[in-house]
Amino acid sequence: MAEPTKVHVALPGRAYDIFVGPGLIDEAGARLAAMFPGRRFGIVTDSEVARAQLPRLTASLDRAGLGYASIVLPNGESTKSFARLGEVVEAILEARLERGDLIIALGGGVIGDLAGFAAAIARRGMDFVQIPTSLLAQVDSSVGGKTGINSPHGKNLIGAFHQPRLVLADLDALVTLPEREFAAGYAEVVKYGLIDDAKFYFWLEENRRQIFAGDAALRAEMVARCCASKTRFVLADEKETGVRALLNLGHTFGHALEKATGYSDRLLHGEGVAIGMVLAHGFSARLGLAPSQDAGRIAQHLQAAGLPTRLADIPGELPDTDYLMGAIAQDKKVVRGALTFILTRGIGEAFIEKNVDPDTVRAYLEEMRST
Repeated sequence: MAEPTKVHVALPGRAYDIFVGPGLIDEAGARLAAMFPGRRFGIVTDSEVARAQLPRLTASLDRAGLGYASIVLPNGESTKSFARLGEVVEAILEARLERGDLIIALGGGVIGDLAGFAAAIARRGMDFVQIPTSLLAQVDSSVGGKTGINSPHGKNLIGAFHQPRLVLADLDALVTLPEREFAAGYAEVVKYGLIDDAKFYFWLEENRRQIFAGDAALRAEMVARCCASKTRFVLADEKETGVRALLNLGHTFGHALEKATGYSDRLLHGEGVAIGMVLAHGFSARLGLAPSQDAGRIAQHLQAAGLPTRLADIPGELPDTDYLMGAIAQDKKVVRGALTFILTRGIGEAFIEKNVDPDTVRAYLEEMRST
């Protein structure tokens, strides 16, 4: 088997590696035993991933002679809650995992965010390892140390920055993903091209069909390029006080739509991001900042990948515009009540725009609701 691709995250005093390749879950035990001799592990996962991937991981840990406890949670965005966080922390303590032991987040973005936050607070801080099993988690949420849970007031409003010690992105895990889940993750892939890498975006346009058809080499290149891109932003701005906010392209609109749909299967996170990115480009064009044709080009690409791109694509009725504006006002990028958006001057030219006029946003949303 070919050696995995390695992306190094060179944070001073907290550096770690991201490995991208096939078979990494099966090799995890040997790698963890070499890196963390004598440690025990708490595996946090969900019911769906437990069926598909947990046996591979526990067999690997058994072969390496490592001790572990498994904590299995319900699948879905609603798991990112205070109740489930408390459940995980109590399970860690009940398993007598010590401060020097490690938590393994085995799953998608929900499990990675929740398990990482639990690791940050259990016994006042434990190390953890990310083993992302969804495309979204492999290219985005498993890298960079953002952990947390949702609040009734909004998404990801409660959490901590807590960097993992290791990330193992096993491409074999993507084979078992439902098509809708893979497509949702692909929205975050497209995001990297739209932020500051137009060549990558055009590469995706050329290779999308083969990527979705399962081309292993293209998938490996795609995931590694996304991880390297995210790493650049993390190294420049770990705590998201500046340039790292660019990674939220499409997320201000997207998070508001997720809240409006009750963090349910009506709208997956990546689907919200897909709609949000089209809205962000359309809004930028409305303000005279970006070419008017970009939003249509991006929408066509995302639609071909099976993603929604309009408010009308969301099943069921949405709350009114006042509700959406209230959700946007709770966005993490809001500063002293002023709205901040990630806007664009074109494909690969995103920028941070502060003090965006809420009335302009409201009028734009009203118009988009009817198209």
